[in-house]
Amino acid sequence: MMYALGVIVFLIGVAVSIALHEVGHMWPAKRFGVKVTQFFVGFGRTVWSVKRGETEYGLKLIPLGGFVKLVGMLPPEREERDHDGHLVVRSSNTGMFTQMATDARAAEYEDVDPADEDRLFYRRPWWQKVIVMAGGPTVNLLIATVLFAISFMAFGVPTPTTTVSQVSDCAVTDAEAGRACTDADPITPARKAGLEPGDVLTTFNGERLDDWTELTTLIRRNGDREATIGFERDGTAQQVTVNTSVLARASIDDPERVENVGFLGVSPEFVTERQGPLFVVDQMGEMIGATANALVHLPVRMVGVVQAAFGAEREADGPVSVVGASRVAGELVTYDDPTWGERAQRIISLLASLNLFLWLFNLIPLLPLDGGHIAGALWEQLRRTFARLRGRPDPGFVDVAKMLPVAYVVGVLLIVMGVVLIYADIVNPVRIS
Repeated sequence: MMYALGVIVFLIGVAVSIALHEVGHMWPAKRFGVKVTQFFVGFGRTVWSVKRGETEYGLKLIPLGGFVKLVGMLPPEREERDHDGHLVVRSSNTGMFTQMATDARAAEYEDVDPADEDRLFYRRPWWQKVIVMAGGPTVNLLIATVLFAISFMAFGVPTPTTTVSQVSDCAVTDAEAGRACTDADPITPARKAGLEPGDVLTTFNGERLDDWTELTTLIRRNGDREATIGFERDGTAQQVTVNTSVLARASIDDPERVENVGFLGVSPEFVTERQGPLFVVDQMGEMIGATANALVHLPVRMVGVVQAAFGAEREADGPVSVVGASRVAGELVTYDDPTWGERAQRIISLLASLNLFLWLFNLIPLLPLDGGHIAGALWEQLRRTFARLRGRPDPGFVDVAKMLPVAYVVGVLLIVMGVVLIYADIVNPVRIS
């Protein structure tokens, strides 16, 4: 029951995120006078719709996205009119790609009346086009920022303290972590020093400790030299001297790199602390970098997904579809018997991460993504500026229709990727436990 609740809440959050993304396109478009005929969440067959003014609002059967129909996205190849004064599309080329563009233009102008000619999207100034097309991704960024702020500032973040929660029995490298100790393994310096769970570490070589990060830095720098450790046990101040070990551990700055550093052998207790706005900004900066890196390596990671779909081990941090993310949401609200607050925070954080991904993904400068339209608007203004500076005639509007073959290829690739991800998420899902 709880698993199903987590899935339902997450899917509602996804639907709301999609709807708000489309509002981010529709609202500035209407403000700039563009004719908007449709606003839908989902694709495929219409489940429900209602018309308000000139815009039809509704839900479609497949909840994997959404769209807003902005009339006049593609400029006509030549502005000709029929006997009623309507714009018509003509083409003198019967090539396959040109025919694709012609068919797309014809569909664009089915809803165009003579009175609408000043309301066509392609006629808007370049900066209005950028605002309209960037509006959707910007809403996703705002949603992510608000949700992360709620997670970090209202619920808090598990923060390590200088109180010892566990003392390791043997000193083993990160590569061997998790295995049982053997008689051949060296005893950890912490065990030799007699440290116990509950001890509060207060000083290291005379330096006062304010937090766990500071202690970790001092231990790693100490190598295998002697260290004097001050601590409190049951309210009594004590001190012990011991030599720290040198072990191969993952670098703090680059987890992929291994370095030989000092090692004590204690783990911290964690407390949940509410953070401030600067923490939110700092964490979002790191997550934006990590998400951008994941997007760059997405094609390579998809190879692993294909292999996992046919029996290979699934990467825990690999890409997932909405189906996979929904399963993760269900596990998050049941794993490790969380409190209601922890359940809410986990779903909020998952939705925040999704919106951060959607923000960056939609800014990729390829059609049919929003970034492709933004790139077209910027290129339009750039070439007009160059033409003006060189005293040449205005080159006119950028014909986005000429990039439709690229849009179709990208669209097919996205569909194939989505199908593969959904199949893998069904037969070999990512699990958090």
